[in-house]
Amino acid sequence: MEVATDTDEFDDLEHGLARVNDTKLHYVTAGEGPPLVLCHGWPQTWYEWREVIPALATDYTVIAPDLRGMGDSETPRAGYDKDTVATDVRELVHHLGFGDDPIALVGHDWGMATAYAYAAQYRDEVAALCVLEAGLPGINEDGKRKLWHTRFHNVPDLPERLVAGRERLYLSWFYNEGAYDPSAITDDARDEYVRCYSQAGGLRGGFEYYRAYEEDAANNDAHAEEPLEIPVLALGGAASFRELPIRDMEAVATNVEGEVLDRAGHWIPEERPEYFVERLTGFLEDAM
Repeated sequence: MEVATDTDEFDDLEHGLARVNDTKLHYVTAGEGPPLVLCHGWPQTWYEWREVIPALATDYTVIAPDLRGMGDSETPRAGYDKDTVATDVRELVHHLGFGDDPIALVGHDWGMATAYAYAAQYRDEVAALCVLEAGLPGINEDGKRKLWHTRFHNVPDLPERLVAGRERLYLSWFYNEGAYDPSAITDDARDEYVRCYSQAGGLRGGFEYYRAYEEDAANNDAHAEEPLEIPVLALGGAASFRELPIRDMEAVATNVEGEVLDRAGHWIPEERPEYFVERLTGFLEDAM
């Protein structure tokens, strides 16, 4: 298996593969202590956390999976609703031996919807939740379905055929457009993301997250009938979604603190890594 190599400087970072929920997941672990699970978004992989893992691993066992269909994980034909993706991650946590005590969860972009689905389905197993830069399908619907790329990615088969061979051009548009500082998504990072999304099934796996939108909306409507009571930290980038993550989490949880980060767009862990670590660890110290 080919994986990113410039993380070798992290002495305790390990790559692994596990078959969970009938899907083979690639994951990275580092550190010791209470489990802290990081769920990435599109069009990224576990690698979006590379700048923050070393600092977080001083106090936590960091678990950063490639979600099904993305990165170096398997691309099954189905199962891209976030309830199922969250169950993948939960089974991985148990596979790694962390099922007894509640965990902390972080989710960015589609990882936000995944982390929320995890916390909503397995309430006794999550102590704290942090979400970044996304909204929840079905919650505060105010044009999310009308975003151009949401509609485009929802079309079966066509996006894959149009983007194939142009992955770097297409993905770089998102890295540049969504950023306060596009240089924060380095050439090495772009190389790694493009490598993953250029693999067989890589484009389809990412687009399937959008094609599950209506199923996700129905599931979230049901989950929201019983609001989360755990502490939630919701962060938005001032150059991107701003208050949207805060508004959506306040609609589904009772104990939410939020912040809009200046000098940040959609890619908070890469644009503001030091501040993100400071903000997250402070939150977790109080929450757990």
